[in-house]
Amino acid sequence: MLRDNDGIYGKNFIDRVDAMQIEQVATAPRSPWQNPHCESVIGSIRRECLNHVVVLGERHLHRILPEYVSYYHTARTHLPLGKDAPDHRPVVANDNGDIVAVPMVGGLHHKYIRSAA
Repeated sequence: MLRDNDGIYGKNFIDRVDAMQIEQVATAPRSPWQNPHCESVIGSIRRECLNHVVVLGERHLHRILPEYVSYYHTARTHLPLGKDAPDHRPVVANDNGDIVAVPMVGGLHHKYIRSAA
């Protein structure tokens, strides 16, 4: 398990993870670049969602983030996945109808599908 040196990971947490026989690797202090995957996701959330939405409170944020996570996993392209989404999308033939934009994250992003012919 890769974790940072946050004080939230106290002795009780470390002891429990050790008891589960999970190897822990702590990043160096003040070194966020050592956790590139988390930094990448956090950056995507900030750039593609939170920078474009006025969050009205905690409840609003709790509604927006699951919508963005759904978009991130089902519709957003990822270059390391060959421009596919983490939840694989089947390739649809060109002759199966018109392309329709389905709004996601309150219309901030869209998923494109083919309508029935």
